[in-house]
Amino acid sequence: MRYLSLILICSCFQFNCAQEQINNPLQSRDPIQQQKWVDSLYNSMSVEERIGQLYMVQVMSENSDAINNKVVDLIKKQHIGGVIYSNGGPYRQAKLNNKLQAASKIPLLVGMDAEWGLSMRLDSTYAFPWNMTLGAISDNKLVEVTGRLIGEHCKRLGVHFNFAPAVDINTNPKNPIIGNRSFGEDRDNVTEKGLAFMKGMQSAGTLANAKHFPGHGDTEDDSHYKLPTINFSAKRIDSIELYPYKELIKEGLSSVMVAHLNVPSLEKKSGLPSSLSKHIVTDILKDSLGFKGLIFTDALTMKGAANFNETGAIDLAAFLAGNDVLLMSEDVRIGTKKILDAYNKGEITEGRLAHSVKKILMAKYKVGLHDYSPVGLYNLSKELNRIEDDVLYEQLMESAITVVKNTNSVLPLRDIETKKIAYVALGDSKGSAFLDELKKYTKVHQIKADKLDGVIAKLQNYNTVVVGFHKSNDDPWKKFRFSQKEMAWLYEIARTNTVILDVFAMPYALNDLLSIENIEGIVMSYQNSRIAQEKSAQLIFGAIGAKGKLPVSTGKFFPVGAGETYNALLNLSYGLPERVGMDSQRLSRIDSIANHAIKNKMTPGIQLLVARKGKVIYNKNFGYHTYSKKNKVDSDDIYDLASLTKILATLPILMELEQQGSVSLDSKLGNLLAEYKSSNKKNVTLKKMLSHYAQLKPWIPFYYSTLDTVTKKPDPKYYRKKRSKGFDVEVTNTLFMRNDYKDSIQKTIIESELLSSLRYRYSDLPYYILKNYLEGFYDKSLDEITQDRFYKSLGANYTTYNPRRKFSLKDIVPTEVDNYYRYKKIHGYVHDMGAAMQGGIGGHAGVFSNANDVAKIMQMYLQKGFYGGKRYFKAKTLDKFTKCHYCHADNRRGIGFDKPQLGEEGPTCGCLSMTSFGHSGFTGTYAWADPEEEIVYIFLANRTYPQAGKNLLLRENIRTEIQRLIYEAIIE
Repeated sequence: MRYLSLILICSCFQFNCAQEQINNPLQSRDPIQQQKWVDSLYNSMSVEERIGQLYMVQVMSENSDAINNKVVDLIKKQHIGGVIYSNGGPYRQAKLNNKLQAASKIPLLVGMDAEWGLSMRLDSTYAFPWNMTLGAISDNKLVEVTGRLIGEHCKRLGVHFNFAPAVDINTNPKNPIIGNRSFGEDRDNVTEKGLAFMKGMQSAGTLANAKHFPGHGDTEDDSHYKLPTINFSAKRIDSIELYPYKELIKEGLSSVMVAHLNVPSLEKKSGLPSSLSKHIVTDILKDSLGFKGLIFTDALTMKGAANFNETGAIDLAAFLAGNDVLLMSEDVRIGTKKILDAYNKGEITEGRLAHSVKKILMAKYKVGLHDYSPVGLYNLSKELNRIEDDVLYEQLMESAITVVKNTNSVLPLRDIETKKIAYVALGDSKGSAFLDELKKYTKVHQIKADKLDGVIAKLQNYNTVVVGFHKSNDDPWKKFRFSQKEMAWLYEIARTNTVILDVFAMPYALNDLLSIENIEGIVMSYQNSRIAQEKSAQLIFGAIGAKGKLPVSTGKFFPVGAGETYNALLNLSYGLPERVGMDSQRLSRIDSIANHAIKNKMTPGIQLLVARKGKVIYNKNFGYHTYSKKNKVDSDDIYDLASLTKILATLPILMELEQQGSVSLDSKLGNLLAEYKSSNKKNVTLKKMLSHYAQLKPWIPFYYSTLDTVTKKPDPKYYRKKRSKGFDVEVTNTLFMRNDYKDSIQKTIIESELLSSLRYRYSDLPYYILKNYLEGFYDKSLDEITQDRFYKSLGANYTTYNPRRKFSLKDIVPTEVDNYYRYKKIHGYVHDMGAAMQGGIGGHAGVFSNANDVAKIMQMYLQKGFYGGKRYFKAKTLDKFTKCHYCHADNRRGIGFDKPQLGEEGPTCGCLSMTSFGHSGFTGTYAWADPEEEIVYIFLANRTYPQAGKNLLLRENIRTEIQRLIYEAIIE
């Protein structure tokens, strides 16, 4: 019982301490020691030293030593209590800060304006989204994390006070200084966001500052240049502008900054700035609101205050009004003298001076200045630009981007096989990241012209136009409005086209639009950062859902809170590894293996892609097209996929037929194809044939029979150098085969002997047979079937047979310098000889693509046949084809798909699930999907260039070693 009583007493003590910390937000966790330190220090100080503590002086690390040495002089002679850092860089500031702290008898309280991060003032530091962007987010926990991460950055750099958050309620679209710095115009939303930001930042040990009291949100003047007037009634200000302060104060707000505003309803003296008003600072903020934290003036050099009185007198007036810290005085020497004179005359009592100075000292103790240590320089830049910062930025933009208009559910874009999409850029900033991301989903062409007529003419070939309005993302005060020319262009484009307008600027940009009747979709992306552009493109195609809500009303069309929501369509999105439980640093080890392969000439170039949980998290290119090193590998370059064709072209068509009942896995060749009825293969089933368990020969070198027996070159009996009658099969642009020889290939397969025993033996022949069957079933070429039934709707626009007909040679990676059949560089033609003899269209080889497109198809398989809002296969169909049916016979294969090894050696790293599946190709390609870890891995190469020779990629296990590193990068 005594023990229980002790627990209750301790619990009550902890609760009372916590409650006291909220009532007095400057109180530390050890209030007794804090008070001893404060009293001891205060009692040891002279009056001049105490007055000096009231001052916080501006410092810039970009300034010369001569200028900053004047600050050292103020520290030593005027005993200033703190500094506020402005422009410069983190390393320079850290060094300067250590120097200034070393010069000060009492450690300095350090402040900064870092509303969206240290980058508000410093180069080489992180910029988080502006408050207006955060205001569009429904999940306030994300805003709290933003505050925490910014607080961590501040603390790392030795900054104790961040003058944030701005809790001004921006009800005036013409506000020249707040705007993007506000969370919006809704009182409750601003309060919730400000509170979350404050809690996050203070949890990191950086003290928050709510500004600009009593509210700077409804002005058309900038207090940096003149004194703005707030004409609201006292009742309105109390219920709206002051509301965020009341709520933040209840939750432990550390400090408030008082603005330079003319507020007639709160201050009777005409033209007296709020920062100098005793009624506003003391009667309202301190007494009525019960605020016990530090009170800062806004910068006293701002014209809204400095124009009011003579130098130095303003410092005294600000202190007499009730402020604790005098920020950026015009002249500290004169100001301190004015205050000292008032103190000596009794105008300022000892109690009044002690009240503010002891609060300042309490703050210093709370931030750890009683046990001061210099800012460490090691790893500073890295620790101010972390992967967790990027991860959060992605989450913030995904949650903020707002669909404000969506006529007939034009968004997200579906049925992309029916869309011809153009992109038109407006504004004065770049939109290249937006365009590049759009192009990952389907064909998108940028349309440019000097005159509107030229644009309209070019747009006649398209049925959907994405207009990106891109404005500078350098800072939140940049111009954001449409020009008259841009509006005219937009209206005319929208009059004759289906238009999606995406605004990468402040929401108030929409105020310029006189009509939105002809604009089907409007997306508000808020900022023009790279990540904002990428995420907005993903949202347009439904790779991510729409979540945001407008934080402000925009003209007559969209009220505050507007925003349509929709779920993602389950197509690939793009982001950071940490978003899906992977470690970026571990994943980056892949680079060294890829570079090793390039350096040791295992392949001239590589495309590498890794996706997890539907998100591409690694997508890099290495090397060149050839060893001449003229063309670097680019993401848009396409590779000969070789045997990946089997699972990316032939197999999905067959799966579809099996699913609809046109064939079954037990269907026999004799029943499917008349020519096989009397062959030795008539009883071979699709199941056995596609499991490579049907006694079929591994390979037949069909081309060899068409070579001259003496010269070993193409026999004129079968070939012509130019297309001519009866010789229409294009092997290369200088070699055309006899049309009837394709029948000879099928005849050779039909008549070929079976292997003597039934065992697993990989063979290309099933896919020659199936190509013949599928083209007969649909009465179309395999190329047409795959495009019509899969590639177009998947947005796999880089995936095709015979790429020379669609792509420039500079975008096609060559595969070999052939010295045994075609006797030329194989560039844009299929490498496989048997596929070449079928006009480049084989069931086993012939498809070209890039890593991104291959990933789309593999992701569709991984998602049990669903992708981009469309179901291609039933889940049970994928389960059937990806299952190992003959594992009992030591055959690892699925139906068409390769599977992990049953023993020690095989096609994978041996470190992934047995439910995984994929395939590899002769040219060096590899595609694998693992349902259990939700991983897709794509490796494309041209290891056969210039000569196929030894497969060093296979010998050194390059592809599977990379796969092993992928799995080692999993952290959850």
